[in-house]
Amino acid sequence: MEGKGLIKFFMSLMLVVSAVQLLYFIPTRREERKAEEYAQTATAAVPEVQKTDALKKARAQYLDSISNETIFKIPMLANYSYNDLKRQQLNMGLDLKGGMSVLLEVDVKELLASLAGRNATDPDFQTAIANAQKAQSNSQANFVTVFVTEFKKIAPNKKLSRIFQGSEALGTVTIETSDGEIERMLRSKADQTVELTFKMLKERIDKLGVVQPNVSLDANRDLILVEMPGIDNPGRARKFLQASAQLEFWDTYRFTDSGVSAGFMQADKILKGDTTAIVAVDSASLASDKGPLLSLLSLNGQGANFYPTVMGVADKTKRDAITAMLAKEEVKAVFPKGIQFFWSYKPTQDPTTREFSSQYELYAIKSSATSDKAPLEGDVITKASTTQDQNTGEPQVSLTMNAFGAKKWAEMTQRAYDGNAEGKQREIAIVLDDQVVTAPGLRNGPITGGSSVISGAFSTEEAVDLANILEVGKLPAKTKIIQESNVGPSLGEENINKSLMSLFLGFLLVLGFMTLYYAGGGIISILALFFNILFIFGILSSFGTVLTLPGIAGIVLTIGMAVDANVIIYERIKEELRIGKSMLQAIQDGYKNSYSAIIDGNFTTLIVGFILTYFGLGPIKGFGVVLIVGILSTLFTAVLLSRLMIDWWTKDKNRSMSFSHKWSANTFANMNFDWMSKRKYAYIFSGTLVVLGLISAFTRGFDLGVDFKGGHSYNIQLPRTSTVSLDKLGADLSTAFGTNTIVKRVDTDNTFNVVTSYKIEDSSDKAYEEVTTKLYEGLKVATGTQLTVEKFMSPDNTDELKLVSYSKVGPTIADDIKNSSWIAAIAALLLIFLYILVRFVKWQYSTGAVLATAHDAIVTLSLFSLLRGMVPWSLEIDQALIAAILTIIGYSVNDTVIVFDRIREYTKLYPNKPIDEVYNGAINSTFARTIFTSLNVLFVVIVLFIFGGASIKNFAFALLIGIGFGTYSSVFVATSIMRDLSTRFSKKA
Repeated sequence: MEGKGLIKFFMSLMLVVSAVQLLYFIPTRREERKAEEYAQTATAAVPEVQKTDALKKARAQYLDSISNETIFKIPMLANYSYNDLKRQQLNMGLDLKGGMSVLLEVDVKELLASLAGRNATDPDFQTAIANAQKAQSNSQANFVTVFVTEFKKIAPNKKLSRIFQGSEALGTVTIETSDGEIERMLRSKADQTVELTFKMLKERIDKLGVVQPNVSLDANRDLILVEMPGIDNPGRARKFLQASAQLEFWDTYRFTDSGVSAGFMQADKILKGDTTAIVAVDSASLASDKGPLLSLLSLNGQGANFYPTVMGVADKTKRDAITAMLAKEEVKAVFPKGIQFFWSYKPTQDPTTREFSSQYELYAIKSSATSDKAPLEGDVITKASTTQDQNTGEPQVSLTMNAFGAKKWAEMTQRAYDGNAEGKQREIAIVLDDQVVTAPGLRNGPITGGSSVISGAFSTEEAVDLANILEVGKLPAKTKIIQESNVGPSLGEENINKSLMSLFLGFLLVLGFMTLYYAGGGIISILALFFNILFIFGILSSFGTVLTLPGIAGIVLTIGMAVDANVIIYERIKEELRIGKSMLQAIQDGYKNSYSAIIDGNFTTLIVGFILTYFGLGPIKGFGVVLIVGILSTLFTAVLLSRLMIDWWTKDKNRSMSFSHKWSANTFANMNFDWMSKRKYAYIFSGTLVVLGLISAFTRGFDLGVDFKGGHSYNIQLPRTSTVSLDKLGADLSTAFGTNTIVKRVDTDNTFNVVTSYKIEDSSDKAYEEVTTKLYEGLKVATGTQLTVEKFMSPDNTDELKLVSYSKVGPTIADDIKNSSWIAAIAALLLIFLYILVRFVKWQYSTGAVLATAHDAIVTLSLFSLLRGMVPWSLEIDQALIAAILTIIGYSVNDTVIVFDRIREYTKLYPNKPIDEVYNGAINSTFARTIFTSLNVLFVVIVLFIFGGASIKNFAFALLIGIGFGTYSSVFVATSIMRDLSTRFSKKA
């Protein structure tokens, strides 16, 4: 065997990499055990009710204290802190560790409006933006490209330069600048903005204190994926990720100022005759002496007295209606010119109990006659930190400004102080993302040092978050959550346990089969498989890969696929031995004659791995990465490393090697079955199954998961003693949501999946709370639970009724996933067609392979429609299933290539034999390989199906169907089609 030295070098290198990863892991686990011991000791006296929170905080406190201390050294090379080591290790995905995953869309629409400036009001621009938003849901193109296309449709004779002329941010744009050049400028600016938004979000997340976060950018689609393991406060994380951090300082109006209080009275009278305002408010709730505005807004001094800068208060559910009324042109006309209204950042707080109400304060701020921009903005902030109020001890945020900001701030505070000195009290509103955080008055003189303090009844956590956000700065563009997933820590732990069991049992099954059937050769393949798994984990750790449940499924699948190469080689060696070759010669020829089939089979699966990595999102992308690493590692260990071990045993040690027991030496060796004569029956069987599947797909349809139709998806666990029926649960939840709600059993009697489209278009941080509250209300009716909604939503809930996991997919990303799935499947089939065409030269081979592969995918999907509602688990179509279908497409070609490779060989050896005899001989001689390669993968897939848990059951079930039919189609469909095409279009194959 040539290149032994090179193989030994790479093996040594990979062993070193794997060993180093293990070295990183040991000190990290040691410190984490110390953190656990510290937390147990520190919380020994804490009441049981508060124990979970206290343990978590104490554990985090210990790890934070050592985060930058050296805990591991490699002499003369490097020192590693706890954080350094965690970054070097294999990251656990949310489905294994618990936490939160968010897919954010960067709002390029608003960027285009800002670049257009005053021309953003142009009707053609407005229509093109609106149409682009709709069109993008069915397009893979970026927003700029879609916008330009829509603009040209609406105004074919209008140049883009008329919209963007004068935009300083774009550079030099004249009336002569071409549309193509402006599109390039817009895309370049959008790319810069998205990249900067991505970098600033990464900085924010680093300050959030998440251990091993994963933040990745999909620049083609302006999407940012954020995975935060261990996050137990989703609301806090949402606010942290979506806050623009647009900080502004404004002069304010007082309620008693001229024209302000009178303006509210006059506005109410105007709105009383406005039917649209009355309908928005609900005419039944109107007081007899009040109009729509004052029926919702309690003015200052009327029933309650507030600080003079407060116009009034209203319930949080009424704010949108009030804002809409105050934005009407006829209403704005009765107030002082330039007045703007903002709501308070937080609801009002009882000064005695410190409890928050549901009432929010309304403020009025002054804008100048020449600009609606704030006199001072947050870009002047150089430092933000948390401090404590010296009088109350409450957390607050201290700000330090640059020279320009200090000068402007001194001017503003001087004006406010001068007003106070004249007896005309003035306040300055500090506004964050259009919400008033505080509006303090100035009584101790102007602030000339460029410093300020923000206070607003913050918790310590809120003050820290606000300081961190402000220090990083304002995001260049707004972000919108279009997909979200929350997994509880208990579910993550359960998934880890099930995954490890699947991995262990899969390894044992393959070990048992290979040693029992292939004797000494089987032991070599198991040793190679052991190194394979070790190398896979080492490589994934080195790349900082996030390991998810589908990723572990990919490793389990790799265990089965890894020994396929050995099965192909060993069966070929057995053939060479049967025709009388010596052991050494049989080994040499067995390996040499197997390379073609092994490379072809693995390369087609590799194509699918790259497609999954390119088109997939989150866990599916992770599955693709694991598949690629697994295939490359398999080719090294199962082919090269196993050959090295066999040569060492047979040549260096001069010992015999067995590749079978007596009973398995000639299994399927003397087959003489006439496969080709049965092809018409196969056509009828496959055709009937495909037709039935298509009929079912168009009539019964599919159980589309939240990935493909959008919506909020909850997994809830009811008490074990609960007797509530599926129908009652569905009816009560549909009533609570006011819309049809889908409820399905998961895989245990007391666990259900609830999917609703209620408020799916609402991307605000309050939407999750509102939707989950509705869910709780429906569950309360159905189960009679006395649990509070806060306890139900808490990730630390240990009661029997609990929220296990949550995910949200917006309509846009659902359409994107659908389109990506179709494109990925077509791309996989096309690339496989081209690869087989290059390798086998004749198009008949490519056509037979691709039609058989498409047949396997269609049959799998057909059975998901036909069996829907007939099996005790949900046959849901989701991203994991699409990954399974693509894996089937890649893997199904493996067996086909083995048969095709032998057909090509026999065609050259026996040019004068009848075609059916050649084809039957090729199938019979490779039948053992066809069966046993599929059998090894089926072993591990069955283990996945039984032990993998609910979230991976559909994935495993699809693989069971696909691999089973893939074995059948390699013989009866691919070969039959190729045979008929060959006889029709040429004399020989």
